[in-house]
Amino acid sequence: MRLPPRCNRCQANPVAWTAPRVDVCYECLPGGPFPTPPCRWCGTTKDYFSQGLCSLCHPRSPQRPGACKGCLAWGVYPRLNWTCGPCRWWRTHYPEGVCDYCSRHIPVGLSGACRLCVEQAQMTQEPGRALDYAGANRHSQQLFLANMLFKKRVTPRLAPEPSLRPGPRARKAATASVRTGEEPWRSRYKNQLPYPAGTGFDDETSIQLALFDMTPDPEAVRRRVLIEDSELTRLCAAIVDQHAERYGWSVRQRNDVTRSLRLLQTLRENPTAKIRASDVMQLPRYDGNIISTIDVLDEAGLLIEDRPSRVELYFAKRAAGLPPVMREHLELWLHVMLEGSELTPRQVPRDSQTVRVQILGLVTVVNTWVAAGYHSFAQVTRADIVNALASLPPGRRHAAELACRSLFKTLKGQRLIFANPMRGMKHTPLARTTPLALDPAVIRAELNHPDPVVALAVALVAFHALSGKQLRAVRLTDIIDGRLTIGDRVIPLAAPVRTRLTAWLDHRNQRWPGCINPHLLVSRRTAPRLVPVGHSFPWRGITLRPQALREDRILHEIHATGGDIRRICDLFGLSVEGATRYLKTIEHPDLTVDGEPSRG
Repeated sequence: MRLPPRCNRCQANPVAWTAPRVDVCYECLPGGPFPTPPCRWCGTTKDYFSQGLCSLCHPRSPQRPGACKGCLAWGVYPRLNWTCGPCRWWRTHYPEGVCDYCSRHIPVGLSGACRLCVEQAQMTQEPGRALDYAGANRHSQQLFLANMLFKKRVTPRLAPEPSLRPGPRARKAATASVRTGEEPWRSRYKNQLPYPAGTGFDDETSIQLALFDMTPDPEAVRRRVLIEDSELTRLCAAIVDQHAERYGWSVRQRNDVTRSLRLLQTLRENPTAKIRASDVMQLPRYDGNIISTIDVLDEAGLLIEDRPSRVELYFAKRAAGLPPVMREHLELWLHVMLEGSELTPRQVPRDSQTVRVQILGLVTVVNTWVAAGYHSFAQVTRADIVNALASLPPGRRHAAELACRSLFKTLKGQRLIFANPMRGMKHTPLARTTPLALDPAVIRAELNHPDPVVALAVALVAFHALSGKQLRAVRLTDIIDGRLTIGDRVIPLAAPVRTRLTAWLDHRNQRWPGCINPHLLVSRRTAPRLVPVGHSFPWRGITLRPQALREDRILHEIHATGGDIRRICDLFGLSVEGATRYLKTIEHPDLTVDGEPSRG
């Protein structure tokens, strides 16, 4: 087939057919445009070229890949005369002849070998030995992709040697390394830094992309780690020792971090590139450490933080099956919610928990529109929003309504939709629940819990109504002379709280004597670090929850003071609207017994 001419009308696309002759493309046919037919060779309906063939099947298509005329590498195109870049250079420097090793009539180098035979010899060359063209091409030849040269990964020397010819010691070390299966440079530079002085790690170092994603063999990785000796482990050795001494690491934890650094050096593609946190997250499959290793790399300045947040992971899970346009718009909205926006409409970043709640309500509504056949938010009308919100329970409906307002406001500001269907729609008030009192026997049992940290946490919430977030943020320096400082509030601690505080501090000093974590509550995971405990600590395994316990304390105070809202606001840091929720329980008919408030 010859190269088809251009369309007579648009002069952009090739003509639809050359036999029978059609001088225009399918888009310019009279009465068109018409849909292109499927390729008569592969059956695809995309990228139609000419003569009933697509751009990958037509022999004269500029996008049709093929093999190089010189080295037989795959991935060259007809616009370059089916020749890769290295072979084009080879043709301009060496005359044509018959290769001594593959017998092809092709440009031949000074050694009598063509470029393909030279590449095969370089791939099989042993350290300290000359190229063996005959042995490398005797049985077969390994083909490769075009414009991708094979380069051995050799670690740079500390300083250039005066002679390119290896000396007797180097030849002896290389021979011993080949016999033992060890890299030849390892025994030679074992006691030297493998990088020149002043060379550091670079987070923008180019890395050869992998053609296939293959998980390394864990057993082979473990054997390689035993002999790993690199700049990364030597650079971080002092930092590991400092962390271990500062945070009171055990010998086992220190060894785990050192082994994890060896694993990272073995697994990463480029020895001079900085390490991404997502790569560290893959270490558990090789029995590696995550959190402490990330801390060491961060202090060494070698960490690239690319881990998605919990909200982003939650969003990706919820929005996995949405249409591409809707998903793209939701990702834009999520970025504005988490990072804020300085463009119109301006917005400050929202709390991650607020975004998580709005995602839960919004995805439910969006799935209703997807089931109705919508593929873009530009198709959504006000009636669709009203119908979707009406089917939700009150709590989720409130979150979905707030999310819809924010979403359509953002899309309208970015000019991704024509009109905001939520504009002018009345806001549905949130249906608040009525707080209920807890069983006093359950609270007394947890106040006497054998674990001192559980007893202290229950006491702080039961006596002073601290929220879970405030409890996790309390530091040791916030408690002075029996008074707890939280923001602008100074809380005198009750006697039962002081007793349990003393017991917990004694237990903490005995369990972690070298702990420098400034937070009051620490766990096994946070004791060797400076971060606060998680949301579930120490409430996992007990029947009480901090929110219910806090509501019980405020409810008791509102009944004891006869509904003094001002006192409740000053004592617990509540707003007037939040305190009114507890005030309504005083006159509630279902929460009184013979005219007196019920306490469970």
